[in-house]
Amino acid sequence: MRWSWKIGRILGMNVYMHATFLLLVAFVLYAYWRSEHSVMTALWGLAFILVIFACIVLHELGHALTARRYGVRTRDIILLPIGGVARLERMPEKPSEELAVAVAGPAVNVVISVVLAGFLLASGVPLAWRDIWLMRGGFLEQLMSVNLLLVGFNLLPAFPMDGGRVLRALLATRMEYTRATQLAARVGQAMALVFGLVGLLSDPFLLFIALFVWMGADAEASMTLMKTSMGGIPVQQVMVTDYQTLRPDDTLENAMKHVLGGWQQDFPVVFGDHILGVLTREDVVKSLGQAEAGTLVRDAMRRDFQTADSHDMLDRALTLLHNGHCRSLPVEHDGHLVGLLSADTVAQFMMLQSALRRRKRLWNRRQPVELPPGSPQHHDPSP
Repeated sequence: MRWSWKIGRILGMNVYMHATFLLLVAFVLYAYWRSEHSVMTALWGLAFILVIFACIVLHELGHALTARRYGVRTRDIILLPIGGVARLERMPEKPSEELAVAVAGPAVNVVISVVLAGFLLASGVPLAWRDIWLMRGGFLEQLMSVNLLLVGFNLLPAFPMDGGRVLRALLATRMEYTRATQLAARVGQAMALVFGLVGLLSDPFLLFIALFVWMGADAEASMTLMKTSMGGIPVQQVMVTDYQTLRPDDTLENAMKHVLGGWQQDFPVVFGDHILGVLTREDVVKSLGQAEAGTLVRDAMRRDFQTADSHDMLDRALTLLHNGHCRSLPVEHDGHLVGLLSADTVAQFMMLQSALRRRKRLWNRRQPVELPPGSPQHHDPSP
């Protein structure tokens, strides 16, 4: 994801922090300092929010490790102000497996809460539901309350929360997957409307949650519908074969000429027809502003990139494109670069397919209907 920085690696998965996370840190520091005008209070608040996000990382690891059991790789984990996201390459195909992956995250928070509650009770600290609900008490009591809150919030039956995926998995055991997704998305959007109405009357923060839930439900439904419509379409039918490439010994000034002279967002860096890396427009602009004249493409290109095979299905390639760091996906066959795939080319292909289907329907409506002999409307032309 753009504007993210790598902060670590856990069990083979990179953990990134989005730039907007720093805004949350700054807000927490200011809020706690303003309450008592104390630096120690501000640092206590910062430590508390960092521990919460450590729990969120464990939550996302629950998703990732469960998905790994079903052969689904997790590309990375990203920390956002609203929580964390474990970016899976795909969701498991079986509803029971998706259900297990969705429940695994909240289950981690339940375990954390139980461990904290056991420690507090063993230490002689009394626990009252009212205090837990109002997040009263010391550091550990409040941390337990937050983990229980995370369980409740994530199990709401609305995308993009885990509860939305739980609902879809349960519905998918009784109906087609796309239909289950659309129904779960409608439930989520109905919940977003409730949040929005309550937010207008009481807490404006609920308006932000309502917008977040509505957009998440709409995006999930649209993505699932698009993947379904792409089933059975090979990448070679959609990819662009007329594109520009760069060589590793080209200069960035030469790469800039390609950027200014065409439509491409990303440029494969090749040796012969073997791809070595990808240079994006953003890389060219950034490197020209920081590097010396005559800097070579090999020094600015990205070596961590995804590729698709020309015989792959379009839905799988679109998932790789969505999870990647580039706007275009190099397409190979037998290790040789044969094309480029981008979201724009996919969108244009889908628009053309939709137009062709509409034309076919209109053509079929205009064709005369042959009625069987003996029907009331049938006229025998013979004398």
